[in-house]
Amino acid sequence: MQTEQTTLAENQAEQQTFFESRYANSPNEVKGMDTAQLRQNFLIETLFVADQFHWVLSFFDRYLTGGVMPVDGPVTLTTPDQLKAEYFLERRELGMINVGGAGRVIADGVAHDLAYKEALYIGQGTRDIQFISYDAESPAKFYLNSTPATKNYPTRKVSRTDADVVELGSMGTANHRTINKLLVNSVLPTCQLQMGMTELKTGSVWNTMPAHTHDRRMEVYFYFEVPEGQSVCHFMGQPQETRHIWMQNEQAVISPNWSIHAGAGTSNYTFIWGMAGENLDYSDMDFCAITDLK
Repeated sequence: MQTEQTTLAENQAEQQTFFESRYANSPNEVKGMDTAQLRQNFLIETLFVADQFHWVLSFFDRYLTGGVMPVDGPVTLTTPDQLKAEYFLERRELGMINVGGAGRVIADGVAHDLAYKEALYIGQGTRDIQFISYDAESPAKFYLNSTPATKNYPTRKVSRTDADVVELGSMGTANHRTINKLLVNSVLPTCQLQMGMTELKTGSVWNTMPAHTHDRRMEVYFYFEVPEGQSVCHFMGQPQETRHIWMQNEQAVISPNWSIHAGAGTSNYTFIWGMAGENLDYSDMDFCAITDLK
């Protein structure tokens, strides 16, 4: 397993930050991986622990996937040593979607309230960021994505009504779904980060079919609203050499730019997609015919 794990804590009284680095893998490497190796390299099993930041840095486009769940009080974004930065967003931008109870994010003194499934973009150069839950019994869960950035764009909240919404698929093919484009260039400017949320209708289980790749971007999927006792089977790999990873509620999976990214659940569910790379063209996809997948 090509990972490096570090838990940072100045003392027991302060919050902890879990930080893990994962090296990039080539298609040739992945062909030879068994189930455990696939999960170790691509699956992110834990994102939400009370009053802790959990971060996984992928060397695919230096994409950071994380989560924070404030319970006992405000939690301040700290800067892991691995970033070699004075502050977290010195050379990065940050996007988030709240998948828990009502919460608040304070960015350089400006408060932004986030309800369930609302998003927030915070631009490069923002120094001080705090995360707060309104109710410790139903804490906010801020799902976080961060990418390198070279320009400051304004911090902005994006609600469900602000989203660019598209309906795709049908009940006949079990993939009737609503795509909510939240932090994308049709809604607001970013350097390279894009995030959105896809909700599958009752009776539909397939996402991202027909499957595709995009050499210009990598992607991370975060699955949630998976009912208790149900699972999602996430498909990855080259179109002619696919692999699968079984996933549970509130887990994420890294998708290299050369890999397809699709899934089928034992129930309907919701997932958040995040992307980074050299362009912001949402439609930049190289589709694979369903009958050509192997």
